[in-house]
Amino acid sequence: MADAPRIDVRGPRFVASTTAVLLLVATALALVGSSTGATTGSLAERAADPGFLLLVVIAALFLWSVVSPRTAPWAVLFRRVVQPRLSPATEFEDARPPRFAQGVGLLVTGAGLLLHLVGVPWALPIAAAVAFVAAFLNAVFGLCLGCQLYLLLQRTGLIGRGPSAAT
Repeated sequence: MADAPRIDVRGPRFVASTTAVLLLVATALALVGSSTGATTGSLAERAADPGFLLLVVIAALFLWSVVSPRTAPWAVLFRRVVQPRLSPATEFEDARPPRFAQGVGLLVTGAGLLLHLVGVPWALPIAAAVAFVAAFLNAVFGLCLGCQLYLLLQRTGLIGRGPSAAT
């Protein structure tokens, strides 16, 4: 079995930083927009809410990071602009947990978007705020909640383990 791809640990923190800024803006827009009283507006009004539109973009970026992490915009920006200006990487990590974390971000934001569209009050700002907290913890403290969830699921044998090579 081939080794899992390894990545510079600073990359996911950079991605989390940019994502946290976008999520903070989305949370603020969702709080001042029509999303807190989502049941009062029409579907078109809910879909045109600025917080909703920004969260759609963020969800698309999460999806991109899950489907093709090497071509995702923040990863490319890190590799081409930021990483060359830093000292050479000395610490690397398995690429699977951060990719899984992007999927968790997609799930959280996607649920908020869907619930907002069906008229659930407060769904949009709560989903954006939850995703913001996770991105902020990763960006500032290096604590990746999605990565920790991946490792927990891996330890229980639910994900990330192929057939044993020792049989």
